[in-house]
Amino acid sequence: MTSYQAGTALRDANGRTVTDLGLTLSKSVTFTGNNTTVVTPLFHVTGTVEVLSIVGVVTTDLGANHTAAAWRLNDQTAQSNITLNTGVDISAAKAGSSIVKKGLAAAAAVFLNNSAGRVSEPTTLETMYFSPFVAVKKTGATTDIEYVYATTDTPTSGAMLFTVQYLPVSSDGALTTA
Repeated sequence: MTSYQAGTALRDANGRTVTDLGLTLSKSVTFTGNNTTVVTPLFHVTGTVEVLSIVGVVTTDLGANHTAAAWRLNDQTAQSNITLNTGVDISAAKAGSSIVKKGLAAAAAVFLNNSAGRVSEPTTLETMYFSPFVAVKKTGATTDIEYVYATTDTPTSGAMLFTVQYLPVSSDGALTTA
């Protein structure tokens, strides 16, 4: 568990100082969707975390139809956009191609009530390359960062490695692979 105490450095579970690059977590996904919209849970949210960057790198060429690619936060009751929910078309993307969260998904939230999963981000674009946001786990519910895409392939193919860099905000703030 990562913890923060006033006057001390932020440390990971191994006692190492966390830098501004944050903690890093990755998950590899092989796509098998068959003429449908596919929701792929990537990372479970615990507590409150600041996501500094989220990237998907194509590791195996994608199928001919891989559209509406987007990220969202899902607390099993409501979904909040992390990127625009109409997504981006990455059909037939070749290995080595990537998608990143670079811009804002919505106006910044001010109140981050844990009655539902939340996403908050800076109000100014291009303050840095990646667009960070804060994710809050809904009390009593599994809250996930998900990758969503649509395909008309029967079935689709390809694979991506998703990597997230984050900092814990609350004392229990963490991400784990879903």
